[in-house]
Amino acid sequence: MRASHLIATFGGVGLLRPAPGTWGSLAALPVAWLLLVLGGLPLLLIGIFLAIASGIWATQVETKGKSDKDPGEIVIDEVAGQWIALLPVAVGAAHAGAAWLALWPGWIAAFVLFRLFDIWKPGPVGWADRRGGATGVMLDDVIAGLFAALCTGVLGALWHAIA
Repeated sequence: MRASHLIATFGGVGLLRPAPGTWGSLAALPVAWLLLVLGGLPLLLIGIFLAIASGIWATQVETKGKSDKDPGEIVIDEVAGQWIALLPVAVGAAHAGAAWLALWPGWIAAFVLFRLFDIWKPGPVGWADRRGGATGVMLDDVIAGLFAALCTGVLGALWHAIA
């Protein structure tokens, strides 16, 4: 298997059916936890950067000469977006000195909200998706991840303000 295919499908996760994007987002969660355990927030940030950069490259390679420029098996974009959505949870856990999984409701919120924005594609998410090309494939999920991160952070702040 080519390196571009391994990256684009996140080690083959994108080949799972049905709903490969959801499988990709779900597979991103334990890998995010592992990154946090091994290197904390800095390693998760490096992982996000590497997922975006390698995702653009792998998507270009995997879609070259094909009519479908955003095939379902490419899920590295969901991985990057899901990791972005988890940032408020990771920051909150680091700030509180809590175990990474102690904020498990935030992990669930980040997952659900990211999938919602990725599927719904409101405003800038839809704009990025319509751009086409490898950058558009990655950008719509990055923006969906930012929306999900914002909402996850707001929900966390509200929860801790009333709890």
